[in-house]
Formats: sequence, structure tokens, C-alpha cells
Amino acid sequence: MTIKSTTASSNPSQTKPVPNPCVGVCVLDMNDICTACHRSGMEIAEWGLLSDDQKREAWQRIVRRENGEVC
Repeated sequence: MTIKSTTASSNPSQTKPVPNPCVGVCVLDMNDICTACHRSGMEIAEWGLLSDDQKREAWQRIVRRENGEVC
């Protein structure tokens, strides 16, 4: 009997490096959100220290911000 692993390595989308959303135009608005990549100032500063799971969570917030949600 073979047991299939449910770890991240079994999901190809979670084993790929998480891309940096930076587009090279850092301009923070009054809410400390970059108008180009939609990350917070803290997310920008800590990006290199975040785990891949934390980066994926940041990407979810980025998409929500792009859609007008305040988060």
C-alpha cells in the first residue's frame, strides 16, 4: 500500500518560488500602500525574510487591494 504525501512538495504550485510583485516604482500612498505593487511598506521591507507561505498570503492581500479592498 502506498501512502500519498500531502505536503507542499506534492503540490507543484507550492514548490515554485513565489515571485516578487515589485515593478520598480515604489510610491507609498497615505495608507502606506505602494501604488505600483499594492504591498504595504512593511511587506516591502520584509519580503526577503518572509517564508513562501507568508509571501502567498501577501499575494492574496495584494489581489484584494487591487480590487479596492482596504486590508
